[in-house]
Amino acid sequence: MPNNPPPLPTRRVFASLLTAGAGMAALAACTPENATPSPVAATATSEAPSAPVTSSTATPSAAATETAPVETASATPSSTAPSQAVAPQHSLTDPTSPWVVVNKHRPLAPQDFVPADLVQPGVRLAVSGEAALLNSTTAAAAEKMFGAAAAEGVIMTLASGYRSYSTQVATYGGYVASTGQAAADRASARPGHSEHQTGWAFDIGDGAGACSFQPCFAEQPAAVWAKANAHKFGFVIRYPWMFHDTTGYFYESWHLRYLGVEAATDMSTRGIATLEEYFGLEAAPDYL
Repeated sequence: MPNNPPPLPTRRVFASLLTAGAGMAALAACTPENATPSPVAATATSEAPSAPVTSSTATPSAAATETAPVETASATPSSTAPSQAVAPQHSLTDPTSPWVVVNKHRPLAPQDFVPADLVQPGVRLAVSGEAALLNSTTAAAAEKMFGAAAAEGVIMTLASGYRSYSTQVATYGGYVASTGQAAADRASARPGHSEHQTGWAFDIGDGAGACSFQPCFAEQPAAVWAKANAHKFGFVIRYPWMFHDTTGYFYESWHLRYLGVEAATDMSTRGIATLEEYFGLEAAPDYL
């Protein structure tokens, strides 16, 4: 990583403006004069992608296996708890579990966790090094999803995959140094709080390369297709529109999270937007 923090991408500005109550001004500022603003265009970011860093600790191996759960979703009988049809139940705290919930209240344990089964999926890549890696389960599901999208004429790219603890330290530290901690917390996940570190999440790009990590990405073919179809392959849009008071982050139409087909489809069918709601967990708008 360079000594000087990277310049803040345009989408970071939207986070600060939205937080300050000037979301519409930001939206107008980024919309062409002859275009009609879309209600899904305002956004901010949770986990800023950084320059790829080759991981020296990741060793591809067999797919992650579930260990004895420390916390499971089955104990929550509320209407937003997972359907009993979803099986098996997985841990919400074990980072090798597809149901692990990582947010501003729930850091990874251990915080420097490294997936044991990182692999490079056979999909179109827009990155290299560690950012081109996913855990083996997520990689296999991504290959199926990217293939299905391509069969319908939609080309996706893997724009940011795994991000190590050390990479997140450098990324977050750069924002703190340049903007202060309060602004950094709106622009980048603190180390140990990033879904990218689990290997279960990744960002997509559109094959045409338009609007990457920008509000207008929500209207690109890859984002539109993923929103309608990702659940069929086990993925959800982790930071949906207008749920930042629950997830802690503004809308990211590019950030997909693997849960498994049953859980992702159950969430889609029942209209449940966030993992916090689905698993009956408290909202995490800010760090504790």
